[in-house]
Parts: sequence; structure tokens; C-alpha cells
Amino acid sequence: MRERSEADRLITKIVVVATMGALAFGYDTGVIAGALPFMQHPISEGGLGLTPLTEGLVTSSLVVGAAFGSLLCGNLADRFGRRDSLMGLSVVFMMGAIGTALAPSIAFMTLMRFVLGFAVGGASALVPMFISEMAPPGRRGRLVSQNEMMIVTGQLVAYVLSALLARFSGSSEIWRTMLMIAAVPAILLGVGLIFVPRSPRWLASHGRIEEAEEVLTLIRSSDKQVRKELTAIGMQVDQETEQVGWRQALSEVWMRRLLMLGISLGFVAQFTGVNAFMYFTPIILRETGLGVQATLIATIGNGLVAVGATFAALWMIGRFPRRLTLMCGLAGVVLAHVGLGATLLLLHGSPIESFVALGFILFALLFIQMMVSPLYWLLMSELFPMHVRGALTGLSVSAQWLFNATVAFLFPVLLHAIGPGTFFAFAVINAISLAVVARFLPETKGRTLEQLETYLKNHFSDEEGASGRKESLLNIAADKNAMLEHKVV
Repeated sequence: MRERSEADRLITKIVVVATMGALAFGYDTGVIAGALPFMQHPISEGGLGLTPLTEGLVTSSLVVGAAFGSLLCGNLADRFGRRDSLMGLSVVFMMGAIGTALAPSIAFMTLMRFVLGFAVGGASALVPMFISEMAPPGRRGRLVSQNEMMIVTGQLVAYVLSALLARFSGSSEIWRTMLMIAAVPAILLGVGLIFVPRSPRWLASHGRIEEAEEVLTLIRSSDKQVRKELTAIGMQVDQETEQVGWRQALSEVWMRRLLMLGISLGFVAQFTGVNAFMYFTPIILRETGLGVQATLIATIGNGLVAVGATFAALWMIGRFPRRLTLMCGLAGVVLAHVGLGATLLLLHGSPIESFVALGFILFALLFIQMMVSPLYWLLMSELFPMHVRGALTGLSVSAQWLFNATVAFLFPVLLHAIGPGTFFAFAVINAISLAVVARFLPETKGRTLEQLETYLKNHFSDEEGASGRKESLLNIAADKNAMLEHKVV
């Protein structure tokens, strides 16, 4: 019997190191808001001479790169391992950060933002996966959700540092410093991973059973836990020896349904409008007559609410079912969009319009960051079978980044064209998302990854249609058991 605290300390170290990738992810997606105003200056004045068109190009190139990164890095993670792939991404992060900070032209900046986006996308797929495979089953939800905490923390750090640097620096090229800071979490990620073990599940899936046992011995508090988990992993590996790739895996109906669920969850997460608020809150509030300085302060408010909501999510995830939490979050988002649309429609020109609108924006972000976004990343780390987890997670997360780009592109166009109707449209979309989650998402809480794989295979198999009513009852029972599980764990 080992000291529980020793294993817990190692797990904590692993999570802290791995989430440096999430911190870099958050910082890189948030810092562009502070850098763009300086990059709009002519080259002779220290900027890059961005026009509205090239501003959109520079901003969106990171999202496009992220879609490619999450897609390709998932396959690399299955082949070379989660830890080693993250180490490679840390180098790409550094290259992108340094490249954007030193960019002499718009073309070079766009290229380096794409490179940086590749690392962001790869980290978005690999960090939750790596943590889920290292975490004890009873702590998996909370530990994986710390990924979301570090993302929103990175965004908040970007907003605050950008505001401070802009306020106290007299340099017209301060945007280069803003972008260079992104290299710091990348360095911490790369150096920290040297001292972190590989995933025992990935080692076992490549026949390295003894190494897998050594890692489990380090991160579990008893020999009994090690034996039990290693046996379950070994049985799963034996069942999958004939399955050599994700293309072959997708020949099975249940696997295709699972992938479609993963892609659908990306749509659900992005069409909450989370990034419409994170990117365009100043534009929304300017429509209400709020001044420029006030809108920048409100953007920092977005970051503060996101961090606070994610703290609440860490507490909730260990206590409530995933499915129920996600449904409640979407219900809150529907109400927030209806309220925001009604505010802009009915209170237009009123002196309180700005404050009420901001209140509904923060209300939406509270539900999104507390009940939707953390659940999305957690489910991405749980849903897919071990031997194709990297590839299918990569496909799903890549689709999520494309949905991100779609929202970012369409939102300002719709806001200009139909005004408050934009938020009523979001409300309808989220109501549909709520119905889809209620109908198709099974409960994943309270099972090991190996138990979950067997359960999902049965749930999405061809035989499921013949026992739909029975499966629904089982889902209800699973929800009830999951709600009580924290009293036992």
C-alpha cells in the first residue's frame, strides 16, 4: 500500500503540466483582441497596416490552423503517444509565438497564426485525452475539467496583460510583446513533460504492458487498484487486437454513431454563442451606445465570469450527471439569448439598455462556462474507444473548430442584418441542441474508461433499436446512480 498523498501529488503534477497547453490555448485565442488595434497602425508607425479584410484573415487563420491541428494530432497521438505528441506541440507553440511577435508582414503574420493555431488545435484535442487516461475514475471529471479552467484563465490573463501593457507602455510595437508572452506557457509545457510519465493506456495498447504497470504503480494509491485497472485495460486491448485503424473502426455502425455524437456536441458547444460573446462583446455593447473604454472593461468582465463559472463547474462535475448538467446549461443559454434579444429590441435607446444587455451576456457566459464548455471537453476525453481515441477525438474537435469559425464569421453579419433577431435565432438553435442532448447523449459518469467503452458499444449498437424503451429506463437509472455516486466515492 502506497501513501495516497504520493500518488495524488503525482497526478496533480501531471495535470498542472499538461494544462500548460490549455493555458497557451487560452492566451493565444484571447491576446489577439488586445494586439489588433496596434497592428492596424501603418508599418511606418510600428504596426502591420491591417485593413478590415486582413484583420479578419489574421484572426481566422488561427481557427483554421486549429481545425487542422486537432485533426492531425489525434492520429499522431495514437501512433506516437499522448505525452510525446504534446512535447512536439510545445515546440510548435514556441515557433508560432516567436513568429507572430517578429512578423514583418501581414503574409508572414497569417502564416505564423496558422502555425500557432495548429498547436492550439492539437492541444485542445490531446490535453483532455491525456488527463482522462491518467486520472483515477472517481476524479476524472474534476481533473479533466481543469483543462477548461486553464483555457479561460489564459484568456483572462491575455485580456488583463494586454490592457496593462497598452495603458503603461508608450511603444507602438507593444503588440509584439503581447504575442511573445505566449511562448512562456509553451516552454513550461515542454520542460514539464520531460518529468511526466506516458499514458498507461497508450502503452498497453502498444504491447508495453510492463511499462503500463510501472506507470499505474506511480499514479494509483494501492496495488489492488493497479491490478484491477491493468486487468481491465488488458482485456480491452485483447478485444481490439483485430482493429488496426479508425477507418476500419468506422465500418461499425456503433462507432459511426459515436463519432456523429462527438461532432454534434461540437456544434452544441459552439452555437451557444460563447465565442460570439468572447470575440464581439464590444461590438454588441457599442450598439447600445456604450463608449469604447467601457466596452474594453466589459470584455475583462467576460473573462472574470468565465473563470468564476469554471471554478463552479469543477465543484459541480463531481456531484451531478454529465447529461443533466449539460441540459440545464443549455436551458440557461436559451433564456439568456431570449433576454438579450428582448433587451436590444424593447429597451433600445433606454439609459439602462447597456447594463441590462451586459447582464444577459454575463448570464449566458455563466451557464456556458459552468455547464456546457467544461462538459464538452470532458465528454471528448471519455466517449471514444482507446485504440482510436486520438483519431476520433481529433475528428470531433476539428469539426468543433470549424463550427467556431462559422459562428465567428456569421455573427457580425447577422448582427448587422437582423440586429436583435440574431439572439432569438441563437435561442432556437440552443433549444434544438437541448432536445438533441436529451434524446441521444448517454450518461458517462461513474464508469472507468474501459467500462464506458463497453457500455457505449452496447448503447449505440444495431441491437439498441430493438430495446429502446429498456435503454431509456437504464439511462434514467444511470442518471440517478450518478447523482448519488459522490456520496460513495
